[in-house]
Amino acid sequence: MLRILALCALLIVPFAAPAMAQPTKPASAADGENAIRNRKNAWTVGVASGQLEGLYPRFAAEIAKVLDDGDNLRVLPFLAYGAASNVEDLLYLRGVDVAFTQSDVLEYYKTQLKVSNLQNRISYLMRLYTTEVHILAGPDVKTMEDLRGKKVSFGPPGNSAALTGPIIFQRLNIPIEQMLIDHSAGLEQLRKGQISAIVRVVGKPVDYFTKIPAESGLHFVPISGNKMFDDIYAFGELTSEDYPTLVPKGQSVDTVAVPTVLAVFNWPKNSERYARLQKFTDALFSKWDRFQQSPFHPKWREVNLAADVPGWNRSPLAVAALKNLTPEGEASDQKSFDTFLATAQGAKPISPTEREKLFKDFMAWRARQNAR
Repeated sequence: MLRILALCALLIVPFAAPAMAQPTKPASAADGENAIRNRKNAWTVGVASGQLEGLYPRFAAEIAKVLDDGDNLRVLPFLAYGAASNVEDLLYLRGVDVAFTQSDVLEYYKTQLKVSNLQNRISYLMRLYTTEVHILAGPDVKTMEDLRGKKVSFGPPGNSAALTGPIIFQRLNIPIEQMLIDHSAGLEQLRKGQISAIVRVVGKPVDYFTKIPAESGLHFVPISGNKMFDDIYAFGELTSEDYPTLVPKGQSVDTVAVPTVLAVFNWPKNSERYARLQKFTDALFSKWDRFQQSPFHPKWREVNLAADVPGWNRSPLAVAALKNLTPEGEASDQKSFDTFLATAQGAKPISPTEREKLFKDFMAWRARQNAR
């Protein structure tokens, strides 16, 4: 009996053993799609730009083109509402890592939206081009004070002037009747005397103003008290070369310029989002020379990578990337300018507005020297 049972066991085991083995599970279509999803999202950076007719989308598209490295780094720009809204997207919208905005957006959030400590939550990678404040008025308005209590249009809701205009008049302590009229309709109402001035914040020169005939009776109003704007704005001027029909030959009109800012959220170090921004920042600075060439927008050549943004903190990622630039880069221009400034000014302090104007003069001089 025992021998029979042993024989049965020998016969059963070979058949039972294969049934207990676990075969390798074939990869499913879902596994393959998850791998693709993870790979595509790992190094994709979302950029909030602006409305189609502005410069933000153009600059964002050119950044995407230069930095594109397949799955290793992909920049995905998308159209957004503009400077103030872009910061809100940066703070709260999933997938937004970088945003185009204006230097005065912090002031807007603090005074209009009552959001505090924003400068510790976001920072900037670089200051881009500046856009000048244009205040156009009729012959009865000579100074900003003449607009006290008058109707002034800042253009349609959401545009740059609607953000900057109220800040300027508030700081000058000049109350006005704020209007939000479409730019074309606003110009027509100004000509008819239905409003006293229109405000636009755009890079000069712009066709909107160059096409105004000399006999229109309209002119630009200078913004006085520039030093009270040093903490958020830069020096600006509108010259007869920019607008020959609105500014007398050889003269200029003082104004303020609003720096465009490339902003990022201050993600914790060693986080996934921080690593993504680090790769984006390193690529942006290391490939900087590409933006200086045609067919990219000529305003890239106006950018000083070392320039500060009043009221903002520079991202540590940008600080590190700036140090890695070659001696021939923008950092060298800034260093040369600092040396020049120390020699020319000595210990005499100068305001950020004066420094901005001197730097522009210095860079123009450098360009002429290089051309020779």
